[in-house]
Formats: sequence, C-alpha cells, structure tokens
Amino acid sequence: MVRPLRIEYPGAHYHVINRGNAGEIIFKSNRDREKFLEYLEKAVDRFGIVIHSYCLMSNHYHLLIETPNANLSAAIQWLNVSYATYFNKKRNRQGHLFQGRFKAILVDVDEYLIHVSRYIHLNPVKAKIVEFPQDYVWSSYATIIGENNKPDWLDYSLLEYFGSKKQSAIKRYRKFVEEVDVETLVNPDSQSVGGCVLGDSDFVRWIQDTFLSDDRDAKDIPQFKKLKPMIPLDRIVDTVVHVMGSNAVDIIIKGKKRNSPREVAIYLSVRLSNKTCVELGLYFGGISGSAISLCAKQCAIRFETDKELRGEIEKVQRKILDI
Repeated sequence: MVRPLRIEYPGAHYHVINRGNAGEIIFKSNRDREKFLEYLEKAVDRFGIVIHSYCLMSNHYHLLIETPNANLSAAIQWLNVSYATYFNKKRNRQGHLFQGRFKAILVDVDEYLIHVSRYIHLNPVKAKIVEFPQDYVWSSYATIIGENNKPDWLDYSLLEYFGSKKQSAIKRYRKFVEEVDVETLVNPDSQSVGGCVLGDSDFVRWIQDTFLSDDRDAKDIPQFKKLKPMIPLDRIVDTVVHVMGSNAVDIIIKGKKRNSPREVAIYLSVRLSNKTCVELGLYFGGISGSAISLCAKQCAIRFETDKELRGEIEKVQRKILDI
C-alpha cells in the first residue's frame, strides 16, 4: 500500500478521516461511540493534541486536530489501535477494523479552519440522519454552541473567528453553519492540493519550501508529485481555454465583468501555481494582489453553490493534473 504524505510540525492543523475496512461499520452501539470518545480524551492528555471539532458517523469519523507537539501520526495510530483492540475484543473479532492508513489533510488555519469545522458538523445533516446539526449527539456541534456541557478536552477557540464575545460569536457561528445549503455544500478537502494540503498559494509554497524541498524519501509518494513542482500559469490558462471555450487574451487581460473563464483561471492559479497574489496580479493584466485574492475567494464561494461552475472547475483541474 502506498504510504501517504505526512507533513508534521508544531501547531499544524489537520482534517483527519478514517473509515471502516471495506466500508464496515465501526460504531455499532452508543457504548462504542462513548468508548471512542474516552480514548480521544486520553489521546488529548497523552499526546497534547487539541480537538477543535469531531463527528462520529457509523462507518467513519472526522476530527479537526491541532498538534502543538508535531505528533499527529503517533496520536492517531494510538487512538486507532486502542479503539480497534476494544472493538475486536468486545465482539471476539479478528482482523483490521480501519481501512488502511488514516487520511489527514493539512489545513491552512486562517483560510479553511471554520469551513472544515462546518463540513464536519453538517455530515449528519447531509446524510439525512438529523435535520439540524445540534440534534446529532455524536458530534461537537451542540457542545460548541453551548447546548451541551463542555468536556475538558474539547477546545472551542474556533469561535474566536466570529468575535471576541462568546454569545455573539456562537450566534454568528450558528448562522455560518445552519444557513448554508447542505445540498450544495462541498467538502473543502476537494480544494486541497495534491489531496493533502488545503490552503492558499502562499501556504502551499511555504509547505513546499519548508518541508519538501529536500525530502528525497517522499518523492515516490503520489501526493508529493502533485505538490511539487507547481503548475505553470500558461498551462492553467491554456487548459481553461480548451475546456471552457474562451481565448487566452480574454483571460489574461482584464475586461468585461462576469468573465467566468478568467475567474476560474485566477482561482486555479492561486491554488495550483507557485506564485504569490502580487505575482499573479501582474500576470493577469496588472491588477493588485488583493484583487486576485478577492476574485479567488468569490470563485470559491460560487464553487460551493453553482453546480455547473463546479463541474467545469473540476474538469479543468483534472486535465491540468492529468488525473
């Protein structure tokens, strides 16, 4: 089995997902879920990890984790082995409980932390298990918004992104989570680079320069190949032209408003190129770096709600990455 690319450093944040082997149910009773949370609490104490959000579904779990001690692999492996041992012993069962190695998406905190948290908390709603996220007992949502007692091991500092006063921050976070259209909600992980880093171009480049430039042992890992080298701007533009039926001049030179091919090219350039927003501004007709950032964010918002645009972006991206 191909090993995943693990990038660990103090203070890193991850969206961790692990599924049952061959889609097998990993939580067959409420006691199973309680036991998993008990082990999660022990992992917080044992490894010093910080849990910002969680959700336990029937055949998989989601965690939004911070690692002050750069020990993600050790913490999650201990958690999985501990729970699998309990699960197998309880049912006189042998064999693997989880499906291979766990998945961990490295998250750019400032850009995506609250979006990943929202997606985690809306999993039971999207799966039509409950109508409202606060009604699902096995996630952290009701606790974070103050409807359940907070366990000592759960951190809710993500509310700080919604204000300094707790009650008003909770109100804004609830609006952010509960007023989104669940039917069109997209997993933020789908916007990750190489399937392992979720962030803007500056964050991705920092990861590359800091952790991957001399990592010879990682060059046989598929995610590494998608992360490095980054995609040339001309290739991105040419692919947008081919897929969306535009021309390079209309994409590169600022012109008419609501130019979807240009917006898609800018959005994908922010995600896939090795350029800063300032550099991209010079390339796309001499506009400012802040204009590039705004355009990319607006396109990301449209990506969540416009199915036709999302399909075109995904088609362009697949062709660019040759996947």
